[in-house]
Amino acid sequence: MTEKCDHMKYMDGMEVIPSDMLDEVISAMNAYDYERCSERDVKEALSKDVLTPNDFGALLSPAAAPFLEDMAQRAMNETRKHFGNSIAMFTPLYIANYCENYCIYCGFNCHNKIRRARLTEEEIEREMAEISKTGLEEILILTGESRKMSDVDYIASACAAAKKYFNVVGVEVYPMNSDEYAKLHKSGADFVTVFQETYNSDKYETLHLEGHKRIFPYRFYAQERAILGGMRGVGFAALLGLDDFRKDAFATGMHAYLLQKKYPHAEIAFSCPRLRPIINNDKINPKDVHEPQLLQVVCAYRIFMPFASITISTRESERFRDNVIKIAATKISAGVDVGIGGHSGNKKGDEQFEISDGRNVDEVFKAIERQGLQPVMSDYIYV
Repeated sequence: MTEKCDHMKYMDGMEVIPSDMLDEVISAMNAYDYERCSERDVKEALSKDVLTPNDFGALLSPAAAPFLEDMAQRAMNETRKHFGNSIAMFTPLYIANYCENYCIYCGFNCHNKIRRARLTEEEIEREMAEISKTGLEEILILTGESRKMSDVDYIASACAAAKKYFNVVGVEVYPMNSDEYAKLHKSGADFVTVFQETYNSDKYETLHLEGHKRIFPYRFYAQERAILGGMRGVGFAALLGLDDFRKDAFATGMHAYLLQKKYPHAEIAFSCPRLRPIINNDKINPKDVHEPQLLQVVCAYRIFMPFASITISTRESERFRDNVIKIAATKISAGVDVGIGGHSGNKKGDEQFEISDGRNVDEVFKAIERQGLQPVMSDYIYV
């Protein structure tokens, strides 16, 4: 494992694709001065049918805070227009928690003393069979970032098993090369989610001290390599609270916006995670990102990119999740267990972070219905 290597320099075996998107996003983020945004800028942004990146920046700025109700109304109108009353449901399945990275905020980091485990193929099938009994038709497969303990073949085998039980299969694993993404896609994976964590490369370097994850540009281009590998959709996120959340949210939106322009056929999704306490460190919490700020970010994403899916995870409270699906979120997790083996009642490994909303699938289903919305077990139909 390489320690304290240059975080901007690719390691051996990492695919380099010809693209200047990283420079575009970082340049736009560095030029974004949200303190200069005015009330007039916010009003102008809200008056437009199609927003520019500058308008998006205005909606993320402190000047937009007094307009949060207006933003929520506009976001709700956009959501209903493009997604109707449907709220897609899914659950994550963690199949291994071995990790080779040292990310100081993550419960899976290689120096954190937790119970490590990796499910066998039989145990993966058992977990999936239990999850499928709840009626869910979409699953998100996750691992710690260890190529040694969770190699591409292992993840591909899990994708193939998932396709027997689920209509839609997503993966949230370590970044791969495009040929490896193609293998996962051939095995049954439909989409890939990668959290950039923070787009501030200097801050990124201080948070990721060891492992492949330390290489900032390789992580940045993961979604593009996934599309080149045939994936139908890709998800974006900054882990809000690691750094200046407004700049990170702006960069996340710009990254998705530019990729959508380059690959118009790709489905785009946002996640909006905030920092959560982890085993052996319950002091980790988001910096300056409270629920009003989180709602502002979610609404800004929706108004800027009306067709994008927005996921709200169990990192957030039951009350907040129930409210945000009325406004802008279109996908919600349920029946979540972020440990290894918990769905079948045989937990073998510890959790990545502490969840906030522990409701089961039926409880979330009924909560969606109470909002006058339609829970959907799969948001994709194969023809």
